[in-house]
Amino acid sequence: MPSLKYQAGDKVMGRWPGSSLYYEVKVLGFDAKSRLYTVIYKDGTELELKEQDIMSVTSFQQRTRSRSRSNSRSPGRRRSRSRSPARTTRRSSSRTAAAAATAALAESTPSSRGDKKLKQAAEVKISPMQQKKPTENNSDNKHEKKEENNTASKGNESDAKVEVDSEKNQGRYNLRRRKDDGDVKAAEAKSEEKEEVMSAAPAAAVPTSTPLEFGGKIGAAFLMLFLPGWVLFLVLQVNQKDPSLANVPALPPFETFWDPQALGFVVLWILFQALLYIVPVGKLSEGVLLRSGKQLKYRTNGLFAIVVSAAVVAAAVYQGADLTYIHSHFLQLTTASFLISLLLSIYLYVRSCWTVPDERALGGNSGNVIYDFFKGRELNPRIKEFDLKFFCEMRPGLIGWCLINFAMALAEMKQQNLDAPSCSMILVNIFQLIYVLDGLWNEEAILTTMDLMHDGFGYMLAFGDLVWVPFTYTLQANYLVSHPNPLSLPVLVTIIALKLVGFYIFRKSNSEKNAFRRNPSDPRLSHLKTIPTATGKSLLVSGWWGVVRHPNYLGDLIMALAWSLPCGFSHLLPWHYMIYFFILLVHRDSRDMNECRRKYGSAWDEYCRTVRYRIVPHVY
Repeated sequence: MPSLKYQAGDKVMGRWPGSSLYYEVKVLGFDAKSRLYTVIYKDGTELELKEQDIMSVTSFQQRTRSRSRSNSRSPGRRRSRSRSPARTTRRSSSRTAAAAATAALAESTPSSRGDKKLKQAAEVKISPMQQKKPTENNSDNKHEKKEENNTASKGNESDAKVEVDSEKNQGRYNLRRRKDDGDVKAAEAKSEEKEEVMSAAPAAAVPTSTPLEFGGKIGAAFLMLFLPGWVLFLVLQVNQKDPSLANVPALPPFETFWDPQALGFVVLWILFQALLYIVPVGKLSEGVLLRSGKQLKYRTNGLFAIVVSAAVVAAAVYQGADLTYIHSHFLQLTTASFLISLLLSIYLYVRSCWTVPDERALGGNSGNVIYDFFKGRELNPRIKEFDLKFFCEMRPGLIGWCLINFAMALAEMKQQNLDAPSCSMILVNIFQLIYVLDGLWNEEAILTTMDLMHDGFGYMLAFGDLVWVPFTYTLQANYLVSHPNPLSLPVLVTIIALKLVGFYIFRKSNSEKNAFRRNPSDPRLSHLKTIPTATGKSLLVSGWWGVVRHPNYLGDLIMALAWSLPCGFSHLLPWHYMIYFFILLVHRDSRDMNECRRKYGSAWDEYCRTVRYRIVPHVY
């Protein structure tokens, strides 16, 4: 195989698609199948370019200097100046500087009428390069990257604005359209000057952070105080005889929150899961290309971890271990997990102070200590090859969720004097176990989620992974320990059918999405309809993704409904997950909308017109 002209990490000049403008870019990789280089611009935009659209920085500078010397010797340019006796050299220089500033402003101005400007830019004398088919750009996992901006329309709009403003402010340039332009050299001179002026523009637009979310620093501070208090309320409430929200539980003595044995149990569980994570079993999966040009590897052996964990727990129970300890010391275990998540968050923030900008999450790099501590500054904190964020997302809390549910089933048998768990408890355990097993079976899919790709690892994710998931997602099982709810056969069948429908929609839609991301040119996907975008990628608008914009969210909500129904309608508490999850998914949908509109521009607007409903058909 011949050696590549450009290697990953090289700083080169890349032509912007549809124009003759070159910008400084970094090479991220090369796809041998499509023969395209993946490059990243200084503003974070990732595109795929052909080799002929890339040149080294040295070659670009030599070309610029040679053309500048050629243009300075052009008789036509001297004659143009001689016909302007009132224009002095100083005036000309000042106008040139003004035009350069105008060009820089035009480049940084966002596009508001992208399609109209795109047509104007296509008509001027700069020749747009031939567009490649979207499927050629998406023949591998690079389709899953989410760091791209839909700036093609922005670049073309800036192109048009530069030419209009230059014609207005600099009379010596004649910007005729190509069909009316008889002076090829003048066209080349103008194009080259635009290259020199515009090539520096992206450097001024390099993003270092994103707009603040969750109400900014005040909202972040509020959530850091509110969330632990809310979890504490739920834990105390669920054990009351009357767990109605109006019956506020009394705060127990301070010493009841702390139990060294509970802390030791949590630490031992996390260390055990960490040991299973580093065992060289399972697949080494590659993550997406990062802004730094790196592509990290992850040990995706979650299914192995939960099977070994189940075997160890079963052996412990067989040897006489009393897992009902988890139910009786639930408050102390929650407190211990919170302390660990808080210490982890402090460690993550401190170590982020020594990271380079490319390794920081844009959303957690605002400069405000409280907000950045909450959101997380470092994108992928690692201790050698041990990825802290990926581990916490998929292991101790997620597998611990199943362990707690199993302990609640044993506690129900003990407290209600049953020989076997109730049908309601069995449904909750099986339904949620299937959900966790599905997540671990498809563990590789999490590498393209918002949490892994965009969010830094800080208090928000550490608390969510280690406290929120294991101690609030288990509310249904915890509730059934003291509040049994018998189910009739018709209700039982209905709940099971609802779970199967939700799981089918969830898994089918995710499978369509993942298969299309891996290889959009797969013949088995030829029946799917798409909308091409300026980034070279396509938006899926058929199958389940033609029904609503987030069919996987719809399946998730139906499954959440099936988890809560076994608890009945006597109290609102076991419906906490359903209510919370709906709010979470609506918020995620809002974040997705903003991100996709930024990336895909007018193509996203067309997609929204084609697929009208966001999550629930004909409702929302």
